[in-house]
Amino acid sequence: MTETRNIRSLGIEQPGRMCVHEYREGPLSAGQFRVSTLYSGFSAGTELTFLKGSNPYLTSRWDDDYGVFVPGEPSAHYPLPFLGYMETGRITESRSSAMRAGDIVGMTYGHKTGHTADPRCDFAVVLPRELEPILGIYVAQMGPICANGLLHAAADLGGTDVRSLADGVMGRNVLVIGAGAVGLLTAAFARHQGAAEVLIVDPTPFRRKIAEAMGFVALEESIAWRFCKDRWNHGASDRGADVVLQCRAKAASLQEALRALRPQGTVIDLAFYQGGAETLRLGEEFHHNGLAIRCAQIGRVPRGLGFAWNRQRLARETVNLLLAQGELIRKHMITDIVPFEDAPAFIADLVRCRRDFLQIVFEVEP
Repeated sequence: MTETRNIRSLGIEQPGRMCVHEYREGPLSAGQFRVSTLYSGFSAGTELTFLKGSNPYLTSRWDDDYGVFVPGEPSAHYPLPFLGYMETGRITESRSSAMRAGDIVGMTYGHKTGHTADPRCDFAVVLPRELEPILGIYVAQMGPICANGLLHAAADLGGTDVRSLADGVMGRNVLVIGAGAVGLLTAAFARHQGAAEVLIVDPTPFRRKIAEAMGFVALEESIAWRFCKDRWNHGASDRGADVVLQCRAKAASLQEALRALRPQGTVIDLAFYQGGAETLRLGEEFHHNGLAIRCAQIGRVPRGLGFAWNRQRLARETVNLLLAQGELIRKHMITDIVPFEDAPAFIADLVRCRRDFLQIVFEVEP
């Protein structure tokens, strides 16, 4: 077995500037296994907040005991040597009885060329051989984030008696706001779980075209509420979407989600907001239609469901989705595959030129 090896990691040197740095990993200990990265997905919604300096951890400290951010005490400081959470790798060595050399796994260890893992603290999902490895970037974290949105919709409708992700969307009219990676995967989950109709809203023509190529009806955000109210008419004074899955980190999008809902409906909110909420008008549709907003955050499944619906189960649901719709997802969602060493220059150019993209994947040369 290899005693030590060099690892390259993609991080942020200072606001607006990414870099690759190196370090050495020591030998494997008993129970550990070693992974060589094949692909690492770039989560723009989260990672660009660190690159631009808008992430709350850069200005505040999360107090886990009280569940609040404490301003003026940053938890994160530049340089940030590690970021990212969407990896596919091949196990090259193992001293773990649970993991075999040669297996392809989905993990969450960051943009690195490799990782030494321990099953007691690292989350890893062995991918089925029929699944294209690049799709494994969604299995350990991004897919479960989206599946958790459907789980919250199910809990909102049925409480703790949730048997399937379909429980919140089957036979219902679903609006998804945002056609980024989270929005499109969430919409794919809703369709896979039997929604009557799934409508996607996004202001960007580029992303609407991708949604349409994946078989969804896609609209501009400004006309979405009226379309929903006209298309989904349940009777007198009862129009709109049964549930809205809000995946766009803009307060104005949350306001449009509320406008598109039928009375006493719920917005399941998966977005990570960094700004204020001037455009959110809680005295309007939210108040007069008796609406609800429910945050679906990956660190928390709905209360009372933690035993039956853990991260492992959400990852299995993701694998099932990818086996069913992986060809569409691979063809249309993954817009850029970039050599790992070129990542800093590529992301710098992306921010500077503001060109269209959806899912960027960094590929590690063998």
